[in-house]
Amino acid sequence: MVAQLETSVLDKPCRFPYTVEGLIQVFTGSHRSFFTNVMAQALQIAGQGTKVLVVQFLKGGIGQGQEHPVKLGQNLEWIRCDLPRCIDTPELDEIEALSLRQLWDYTQKILLAGEYSLVVLDELSLAINFGLIPEQEVCDCLQKRPGHVDVILTGPEMPQSLLDLADQITEIRRSHRP
Repeated sequence: MVAQLETSVLDKPCRFPYTVEGLIQVFTGSHRSFFTNVMAQALQIAGQGTKVLVVQFLKGGIGQGQEHPVKLGQNLEWIRCDLPRCIDTPELDEIEALSLRQLWDYTQKILLAGEYSLVVLDELSLAINFGLIPEQEVCDCLQKRPGHVDVILTGPEMPQSLLDLADQITEIRRSHRP
C-alpha cells in the first residue's frame, strides 16, 4: 500500500523575516601578500553564479583600463588602471592622475548601480594614503551603495574611517617560527 502525502499550497509569497545586507570586508597588513586569498574568494563566488568585479587601482602595464576588462569566466570582470606602469609613489604625471581618476569615477558609478554583487577594491588604502583618491569620497560611496553589494577593500595601513565602516577586518601578519 502506498501512502499519499498532501502538500499545502501557499497563497502568499514567502517572505523572509530579515533582509540580507552586503558586507564590507577589509584585508590589511604591513606587507602586500593577501591579494591571492581575496582573488580566490572572488573566483569562488563568481563560480557560484554571482557577478564579481575586481578593481586594481595601482596596477598597470597591460593597457587595460575600464574600457577593456579581463573576463575570468562568465561572472568575474577584472579591471586595472590604464597606465604603462604600476603606481608606487604619490607623484603622478597628468595622464596617470587622469587615468586613476577615471577608474575611481567608473568604480563609484558601478558600486552605486549595484550591477555586481561583490566588488573588490584592491590596494585602495595605498591610493588613499598617497592622496590619489579622497578618503571621504570612498566613505560616502560605500555608505550609499545598494544594500545587497558586498565590498572587499585591500591594502596596508587602511584608514581608520574605512575600518570603522567594515563588518569584518582581517589583518594578515607574518609569524616567525623556528
